[in-house]
Amino acid sequence: MIAKLSGLLDSTGLDWAIIDVAGVGYLISASTRTLRRLGSTGNAVSVHTEMWVSEDKMALYGFADITERDWFRLLTTVQGVGARVALNILSVLAPDRLTSAIAAQDKTTLCEADGVGPKLAARILNELKDKVATLATTPVAASQTQAAAQPAVSSSVGDAVSALVNLGYKRIEAFTAVNKAAQTLGGEADVSALIRAGLKELSQ
Repeated sequence: MIAKLSGLLDSTGLDWAIIDVAGVGYLISASTRTLRRLGSTGNAVSVHTEMWVSEDKMALYGFADITERDWFRLLTTVQGVGARVALNILSVLAPDRLTSAIAAQDKTTLCEADGVGPKLAARILNELKDKVATLATTPVAASQTQAAAQPAVSSSVGDAVSALVNLGYKRIEAFTAVNKAAQTLGGEADVSALIRAGLKELSQ
């Protein structure tokens, strides 16, 4: 099992890179996010990897950080999400934004990725909604997930988010703003207070 590669960046394409490790070139498939972070040909690079072996194919997938690799593993547990679709999702959604989208049950954001339609997006949201907290993400994403999981405010938060969406805000924006408001106001905040505070967050 190859878990990590460190070497020189030999060449790149739209969704792949070759890393020269002591004269051996390893072909990896990667998200555009990872490819951007690798930089220019000749750079010294290091990537975390995931190897897939099947009866007729062996493939190596590379990731700029452990969080992206863990998200790849989690996404591919969902029926209908293969390696290619998982990379497409990670190409357009950084891990913290992906965490927020799932916590907010935001199908529209997931559908930004090639190969993800409304039905698949709904399946991803349903199957992963209780698993996002297990991943190491940014502090902001983690706090959003924790706030969404608090029983005392979950109903009020959901109602406030729906109200802001009805006012024309995107669900992911509304979710982020209301959760920030909930953290500030505390678990006893009612829907009206959360809406007002959410609107204040969105206006900043």
